[in-house]
Amino acid sequence: MPTLTVEGFTPVDVENGKRLVLAIEQDAHVDILHACGGNARCTTCRIEFIDGEPQRMTKAEKTRLEERGLTGVRLSCQIECDHDMTVRAISRLEGSGRPDPGKTPEPTIQPPPEWI
Repeated sequence: MPTLTVEGFTPVDVENGKRLVLAIEQDAHVDILHACGGNARCTTCRIEFIDGEPQRMTKAEKTRLEERGLTGVRLSCQIECDHDMTVRAISRLEGSGRPDPGKTPEPTIQPPPEWI
């Protein structure tokens, strides 16, 4: 089981292959945003990697980050927990003014991943 550490929170073991956005919210109990429901459209699930950044990326994630001109961040909805990771949750419900974090993402990466 991979260990997920969210900066400022207790490390947790997560199911291998679980979507990072769900692991952050459900296992680490961090109020991460996912306004588009985890479909790589809104970038509200942004995180910064402190350690363990995956080398591969989905085409959807790469496209969205480039469109928004974002660097140094990743979309947690497009990452699977398959090794130990330490992240900073930079897009949280607390202080956002939003009434909720968004629709709960599906268990599998959406859109279906094209790895690059």
